[in-house]
Amino acid sequence: MDTRTLCLGVLTERAMSGYEIKKHFEEAFRHFFAAGFGSIYPALAELAREGLVTVENVEQVNRPDKKVYRITPAGRGQLQQELMLADPVHRLRSEFLVLMYFSHLLPPEHVGRLIDRRISELEHGLSRDLDACDGGAGTPDAAPLTPGQRFTLGYGRMMVTAATSYLRRHKGTLLRELEAEPAASLPRAAE
Repeated sequence: MDTRTLCLGVLTERAMSGYEIKKHFEEAFRHFFAAGFGSIYPALAELAREGLVTVENVEQVNRPDKKVYRITPAGRGQLQQELMLADPVHRLRSEFLVLMYFSHLLPPEHVGRLIDRRISELEHGLSRDLDACDGGAGTPDAAPLTPGQRFTLGYGRMMVTAATSYLRRHKGTLLRELEAEPAASLPRAAE
């Protein structure tokens, strides 16, 4: 899925500036999709040229005008078409997992600290991300979540809970196995 499609999708919720779209990506999609800030504005400009979004310059006091984007009926049609044609590939990129793959090259105490840090990140990130995904569900002016948003939120909660559980359950075994074997050494560079 490309940034253009995500921009159209986000704009179905409400009109937003590029900055607000970026913040929405960071809050709602952080744990399952990365879109660079630099890719959002070119995507919005292209969508505007194609008539899939409109752009309104909104004056601000002591600040430059803000561009607010709205999806058009043609944009909604394009979004639906893109969603229908999307091939949902699930990819995972994790530096943490790369480190664990090569953990036999690291001191066990360092591996233990890496696992503890990951558990902490998951636990703290979970509450922050879920609050963002919940969209302030406890506040009076919060829009109710759509069925798909509730499903995604539940899926995210399950994934983080399962990952945390796995790390807690298997940390001791990994560390015992690493301590039982002498640390592997990296090959020396050619002299």
